[in-house]
Amino acid sequence: MGAVQPEGLAGRVALVTGAGQGVGQGIALALASEGVSVAVVGRTVTKLEETCRLLKERGVDAEPFACDVADTEAVPGVVEAVVGRFGRLDILVNNAWAGAMGPLLSLSDRAFRKGFETGPFATFAFMKAAHPHLKATGDGSIVNLVTSAMVRWDPTTYGAYAASKVALRSLTRTAAVEWAPDGIRVNSIAPHALSPGLKWWTENNPEEADEFIASIPMRRIGDCEGDIGRAVVALVGSDMRYLTGATIPLDGGQAFFG
Repeated sequence: MGAVQPEGLAGRVALVTGAGQGVGQGIALALASEGVSVAVVGRTVTKLEETCRLLKERGVDAEPFACDVADTEAVPGVVEAVVGRFGRLDILVNNAWAGAMGPLLSLSDRAFRKGFETGPFATFAFMKAAHPHLKATGDGSIVNLVTSAMVRWDPTTYGAYAASKVALRSLTRTAAVEWAPDGIRVNSIAPHALSPGLKWWTENNPEEADEFIASIPMRRIGDCEGDIGRAVVALVGSDMRYLTGATIPLDGGQAFFG
């Protein structure tokens, strides 16, 4: 028997990596709007604290946890600290990623490796550490962030990024199958969203940005909270309780996942 679950999402606890800004923050805010308390994980304390302030304004509990996700040996301690602080863990969102982009011959081995260290290796560490706590709820959920660059017809300059995310997509599918009997669902999303970095790029490269937006059938870039965060709310909720092992494109129809 798992732990007694709160009605709906209210009262549940989520751990969101890379939640200091952008998509991670948008997901945290959307969860908070449903009454989910959030452990805000990332590298920059000031950004984490600002996200916590915004979350508390929505009436939920929130706490910052400074962590470089590439330090996988520290991950189990972070997860235990989160559970110690909140008393449970229901939802894990692996959003953080740091790596390099550019033509393959421009990338050093170190730069290429970093994308895997902060991507599939970090995610694997968080998933393993969270597993017993998610299992204890009887209805745990993991959402891993991947990218439509995995299926771009021309992945030029996105190769290292896409490679790390392909590994993460495979990890997602495997965990979904292996952990389904434990009451844990594992899915991935591939979002386009107007993060601070993408917003800067669109403002400073207007012509290229217009071409990029024109390639999106919906003709707009997604909103971090309204489009991506709300989709995650749906994905971890009871209405999607039979969905696991899937990759959900949240890109306005730009990419095709066959």
